[in-house]
Amino acid sequence: MDRRRALELYRAPFPLYALQIDPSAGLLIAAGGGGAAKTGIKNGVHFLQLQQINGRLSASLLHSHDTESRATMNLALTGNILAAGQDAHCQLLRFQAYQQKGNKAEKTGSKEQGPRQRKGTAAEEKKSRAETQREGVELRVENLKAVQTDFSPDPLQKVVRFNHDNTLLATGGTDGYIRVWKVPSLEKVLDFKAHEGEIEDLTFGPDGKLVTVGWDFKASVWQKDQLVTQLHWQENGPTLSGMPYRYQACRYGQVPDQPRGLRLFTVQIPHKRLRQPPPCYLTAWDGSTFLPLRTRPCGHEVISCLSVSESGTFLGLGTVTGSVAIYIAFSLQGVFLCGCCSYCVLGLFL
Repeated sequence: MDRRRALELYRAPFPLYALQIDPSAGLLIAAGGGGAAKTGIKNGVHFLQLQQINGRLSASLLHSHDTESRATMNLALTGNILAAGQDAHCQLLRFQAYQQKGNKAEKTGSKEQGPRQRKGTAAEEKKSRAETQREGVELRVENLKAVQTDFSPDPLQKVVRFNHDNTLLATGGTDGYIRVWKVPSLEKVLDFKAHEGEIEDLTFGPDGKLVTVGWDFKASVWQKDQLVTQLHWQENGPTLSGMPYRYQACRYGQVPDQPRGLRLFTVQIPHKRLRQPPPCYLTAWDGSTFLPLRTRPCGHEVISCLSVSESGTFLGLGTVTGSVAIYIAFSLQGVFLCGCCSYCVLGLFL
């Protein structure tokens, strides 16, 4: 695969844990932070305006939303609503961009941020809708409802995902439970044990089905809280005696030549770290029968995340060391590899 020099779009003042792209608004949303520890590293969600300038991607900061003592570890986006995983909770955020007229924006429901005051005051409420202006654009963010989504002794929400019509939100974490919530009320509609141990990833599929993967080596397909089937990769994949693999990520993607077709993709990684690590694997599955279509090795660096382009044409893989690779979804053939950072692949997924 071709190695190229990465373009640095933006350097956040905190460790980055989650990224989302809003193609309709041309926004990149970056989140992270130092957590509750008093290290001086802030926690926040940054909203960046993406533009093509002379054929190159550019990013400028529109707004910085302070999340106080909570670092955002995972994000999901629907319209102008963000679901942010923060420790044991899921926080809904709503953002809105306005075009300024002169020195003022079009009519809004709030005033500028006042001096910092004690938590719980009216000024604190204003702070959650703080404003940042850049090049005539004003963006406001407000905190909506928050709920606890994980109840293990050391709780952590690890993944959050909206369904296809954006009426439901599924969360998973270290306690192995899937919880499904109505949007935007966050009224709980499902709560069931899906895995023994941590849930690594989940994705909504056709007919309301939900696919989950966890540390118990299982990838399960659910209809509400009823188990439909489990995926069987190693029985159909490469034979590696004595090497246990677990599912790390799962995503549905459109089939480009089939408007109503969906294909499921999973990543399998070695359960144990070895000095000479075996390869990770990328697998495509039939989205209806859940039978494997093809499997390809995808390098020896441990895969940490999987993304599918909106068209379903490309897959993006990120590793724990920070490198990124692009694969053709149909053939699972690698076409691009960068060893620097994930920003260089954003253009393919806009």
